Amino acid sequence: MEKHSISLLLNPLDIATLFVFFACWWGYAFYAQYNSKRRSCLVSVLHQFRLAWMSRLLRRDNRIADASVMANLERSSLFFASSSLLIIAGLFTAFNYSEKALGILSDFYLLSPMSQQEWELKIIVLVVIFSYAFFTFTWSVRQYNFCSVLVGSAPLATERGIEDSERELYAMHMAQICSLAANQFNYGLRAFYFAMAFCGWFLGPYFCMAASLMVVAVLYRREFRSKTFKTLSRGLVMKSHAS
Repeated sequence: MEKHSISLLLNPLDIATLFVFFACWWGYAFYAQYNSKRRSCLVSVLHQFRLAWMSRLLRRDNRIADASVMANLERSSLFFASSSLLIIAGLFTAFNYSEKALGILSDFYLLSPMSQQEWELKIIVLVVIFSYAFFTFTWSVRQYNFCSVLVGSAPLATERGIEDSERELYAMHMAQICSLAANQFNYGLRAFYFAMAFCGWFLGPYFCMAASLMVVAVLYRREFRSKTFKTLSRGLVMKSHAS
């Protein structure tokens, strides 16, 4: 049994599938983070809008709408964090239905059918992915909480003794914390995307590799080439001309 398990883990095709999967995930994460500091993308454009939001926030005393927006952002992260826990619970339940699931998937598997050990190993990997997503979303929630504290402690527009340079610096700090929270939310969403790609492995390793490449293409288009990004960029240009 032990030799059989080791041979499954050292299967060249399985190793290649894992390599492609994690190379796509981590490789795209590095690419997106690297290029967000050197070219325009959703991350960089939205940070400029957050900076403008925080700058205008310091010019008004009524910040009820700002607190409401911050609460909506926090609820989005909370929703995905709780969804991650529910998915993890469902994955642990899947251990009890391995034989039935293997019987269904054997009709779709392109190569040799999966063994129960391979099924359980893939479930464990999915548990790890969604556990990472849970911790990422909860950290995003905490950072939005920090940003809410900064909004609550922000100087009022009518408050005296505060220079404009101090207000600009405070706005930059608030926008940075808000962007850090949004980035953590993006990391959690990517984990969901690549978890869906990993599920393709239940149908075969080639499905997983193809789905991983497809997810990279979808993420790249949405962050660097989408109509939403182009519209936001035009709005940023119009805002700079107006100012």
